Amino acid sequence: MTGSTCTDRYVAAAMRTVPESQRADLAAELRASIDDQIDARIEDGTPQDEAERDVLTGLGDPDKLAAGYTDRSLYLIGPRYYLEWWRLLKLLLWIVLPCAVLGVALGQVLAGVGIGEIIGTAFAVLTGVTVHLFFWTALVFAIVERSGADASLGGPWTVDSLPELRERGTGFGDMVASLVFLLLAAGAIVWDHFVGLAWFARDAATATDSATWQPLSVLDDGLWPWGIAVLFALMIAEGVLSVVVHLRGRWTVPLAIVNTVLALAVAIPAIVLLTRGELIDPDLWARLIPADSAQAVDGIVTTVIGFAIAGIALWDIADVAIKTVRARR
Repeated sequence: MTGSTCTDRYVAAAMRTVPESQRADLAAELRASIDDQIDARIEDGTPQDEAERDVLTGLGDPDKLAAGYTDRSLYLIGPRYYLEWWRLLKLLLWIVLPCAVLGVALGQVLAGVGIGEIIGTAFAVLTGVTVHLFFWTALVFAIVERSGADASLGGPWTVDSLPELRERGTGFGDMVASLVFLLLAAGAIVWDHFVGLAWFARDAATATDSATWQPLSVLDDGLWPWGIAVLFALMIAEGVLSVVVHLRGRWTVPLAIVNTVLALAVAIPAIVLLTRGELIDPDLWARLIPADSAQAVDGIVTTVIGFAIAGIALWDIADVAIKTVRARR
């Protein structure tokens, strides 16, 4: 049977993406298959034009058909590498995004940029870095998918790849959350010193709102640089401890002791400085509220902060101690 115009068009469309070396053989095979199906429908009483249209409709998009002939992928990242791509992307998002935003914000703070511009730039960086992470990881895995290379992270899956059972609080998400919290805390301390949390000042002579806007810090400037340097060192040690606990998979007695020492090393000096009036900026309340109320507010806030610092430290120590006991059992 001689191929019709529709059949010729279908075969030509299907062969556009087929390698030249395979095109002739595949075209002949496809045409023969179409002709056979049309002849079978005609024998059943279907008119030729209708039979041809039904056969070509049943074959579907010629590009999809050609992809099946040549085993060509019609997806960006297939099932073989999807999970590998998704795991790597999540890891990069957890690590790169906070570091990028904090780094840009810190640089702008040191440059004296206004808070509005800092927030806008940080949001733009957050969006841009997210898009880049999605694009470049997808591009790399798409190339690997089509090159035939092995992109399995850590090799093929085996029973030995099953994760160890971990105590709550030692997983990867807990480690990342701890590191992100420490980064944000460090950024807030630097922000407080170089920018301040507000730009409001009161005229001490008249006790009225002043037209002069000034940075308002919460922490006492006397803590810089050595006191803050010691605090940052302790925060780095906390970050290292969280990584070690994650890698170990559970809390141990030595790690719990280290956690206790770090918690007390932060809490005790902070409470001592607070009671001496050397932790919070002594002018903070005087610049925010009328002078006759500043002393009372300062006493109340100092007491609340002191109990909060002690409570957080004791809770952290007790929580880790309980986890250590459970792990030993």
